[in-house]
Amino acid sequence: MADPMRSNAAGVRDAAGLGRLMARLDCGKDIIVVANRAPWIHRASDDGIVGERPAGGLVTALEAVLSGQGGCWISHGSGSADRATCDARGHVLAQHLPGSYRLRRLWLSDAEVAGYYDGMANGALWPLCHRAGVEPRLRGADWACYRQVNQRFADAVVAEARSERPVVLVQDYHLALVPAMVRARLPDAIILTFWHIPFPEPQALARFPWRAELLRGLLASTVVGVQTAGDLAHFAAARAALAGPADGAVARAYPISIAWPAQQPQAIDAAPVRIRARFKVAPGVRLLVGVDRMDYTKGIVERLRAFALYLERNPGQVGRVALLQIAAPGRMALAPYRRLDRSVRVLAGRINRRFGRAGYAPVLLHTGGLDAAGVADCYRACDACLVTSLHDGMNLVAKEFVAARADLRGVLVLSRWAGASAELAQALPVDPRDIPALSDAIGAALAMPPREQAARMAAMRAVVREHTVFRWAARLLEDGMAASVSSPVAAVAA
Repeated sequence: MADPMRSNAAGVRDAAGLGRLMARLDCGKDIIVVANRAPWIHRASDDGIVGERPAGGLVTALEAVLSGQGGCWISHGSGSADRATCDARGHVLAQHLPGSYRLRRLWLSDAEVAGYYDGMANGALWPLCHRAGVEPRLRGADWACYRQVNQRFADAVVAEARSERPVVLVQDYHLALVPAMVRARLPDAIILTFWHIPFPEPQALARFPWRAELLRGLLASTVVGVQTAGDLAHFAAARAALAGPADGAVARAYPISIAWPAQQPQAIDAAPVRIRARFKVAPGVRLLVGVDRMDYTKGIVERLRAFALYLERNPGQVGRVALLQIAAPGRMALAPYRRLDRSVRVLAGRINRRFGRAGYAPVLLHTGGLDAAGVADCYRACDACLVTSLHDGMNLVAKEFVAARADLRGVLVLSRWAGASAELAQALPVDPRDIPALSDAIGAALAMPPREQAARMAAMRAVVREHTVFRWAARLLEDGMAASVSSPVAAVAA
């Protein structure tokens, strides 16, 4: 028999559909999002205070969840003008916040950022969860700081709750202890926790000294969401190995996605002209694009090596193909990121010296920021998008590229180790560590006939259009509301 709750979520594709579902579920009166990341960052400029909205569909979907007057988003305040836009309790003043929800900021000291964020979240948990060859940095002082900051977020949830049964959406590995801390003070809360990155394999998690506390934190949730069936299996194994009383958390895979964009044909037509002018791409040169944060999980070094091998094997393509690599800076407080930044710059320079010529640079490395419109132009201007993650929970670049190509042109080269590969079966699959095979995939992408490009792109676009980030949020909310009125359920597959 079909689940009527799940069939409601199946019809959600946009913010309006999510709003209608929430009205049926009656879950929007007291709803709280808890995330390290804020939906708005305020910075000081010569023209006064400027609000910046982080790119990505997640913020869009979670803001839609908070559309009612009872909604609150709790996050770390890190912008240079964030304090200036808040009242004494850390609430952003209405004139600085588009929308009807409340935004509550927490102020973390430099020591808390160093221990909780740089130390434990990104120095320990991030490498522990990703198979990328970087050793996690496991320090007791960082864990103590992580616990302390999680408690501060949990205290803020309790302070912002307007009832004994709020709906609390906890986002990601930064805040794994928050569910248990909230549950201790609001036992009737409906807590929906989503772990965005890969969940660690049992042998990796076994190395983590505080795994029992971390798991008990997560298992105090009503629903625990992960990205893929593989992540769900790893979570189930960790749960089974945890000694202690049984829990009632529902665990499922909810592959995250993007908001389907409004198509603008004129923007698509003009994108190649803008990108070629901006990055000085010579006329007639075909374009490969990579869009990433400068992160060792993204396979940027492997991508550059494969491109160099492609040029070496195909000397006739020298001067006719370029790789535009967008690599936004991030986490430079950590040594592995600084080493990666140096390696990428050195390798790009070496390729350009070997294969470059007057008026032609084979690698166009852009390590500054690029706004959402600029990224979309990159997607629309390229012949192929290279997503070569060594390991990724999902990788939304792959879905953003597909959604941007209303012209049904372009080829997606996609790592088998990115969660998106389970949904985008018409991409060219690669193992990014196999440099010769990745080089061959670049050649296959550039040689693919337009008719085949169109067939593959149309199939992938149908998937992304149907399974948006709003449906992701709808499924979490449906399952959370259903679990809150039923008997405890063991982990099940999605």
